[in-house]
Amino acid sequence: ETIKLRDEYIKLGQALKGAFVESGVDAKYAIEDGLVYVNGEQAFQRGKKLVDGDVVTYEGQTIKIINK
Repeated sequence: ETIKLRDEYIKLGQALKGAFVESGVDAKYAIEDGLVYVNGEQAFQRGKKLVDGDVVTYEGQTIKIINK
């Protein structure tokens, strides 16, 4: 699955909300609990900027961030 960027980047919390979880609160807890990986590394910042080519993994599901 992919997320197409509208701007230069999307924040990690927004990407999770768009692809994996129902709310921003769910995204917050998933990140705080260390369940989210960006490019293979555990991510703990909800505001982390994701750019073209970044890969996000959550509970065995993966999305790739791509430009328009």
